[in-house]
Amino acid sequence: MLNCVIAEALFERFPASSEGELSRVRASLVNRDTLARLARDISLASEILLGDGESRSGGAERPSILADALEAVFGAVFLDGGYEAARAAILRIYAPVWHGLDPAALAKDAKTRLQEWLQARRIPVPEYVVTELAGEAHAQTFTVECRIPALGIAAAGSGASRRGAEQAAAERAYAAVADQDSAGRRG
Repeated sequence: MLNCVIAEALFERFPASSEGELSRVRASLVNRDTLARLARDISLASEILLGDGESRSGGAERPSILADALEAVFGAVFLDGGYEAARAAILRIYAPVWHGLDPAALAKDAKTRLQEWLQARRIPVPEYVVTELAGEAHAQTFTVECRIPALGIAAAGSGASRRGAEQAAAERAYAAVADQDSAGRRG
């Protein structure tokens, strides 16, 4: 339901945008990080009931729990009041995000840019490998290596989630392939 409401709102708000632009914006609006940020904005963590162990380990501040809890709230509003009530609640919570939103300006994420660059040159897509996991369950840091064997590139990135670490690694790998590409054109 959340995807549907956001997709509908984006289409209404940006009718001239391409499907690809709207898909990227929708994906960025319904991902765990955005949902967790919105849950923090409305102080949802203080309303989440957790078991003792999860509470002691800071579980109410974990992005995955915050995101799931916010989606559950939207689902409860839908079950209680129907689609229009849920739509109104979602759009109210998302109101701060809509300000200044420009689908054309939303760049492709680093993994997508890297993959498209490689595919355009018929180079196999990279492999992402978690090389380190540090910290306690509620505050972990992932280190991921983006490997492109055909180009001899291995770039590391870190983040609070595996996806975030993969994006950071892809950003570094993309910079490395761009450097190789420009050096190859000069030489």
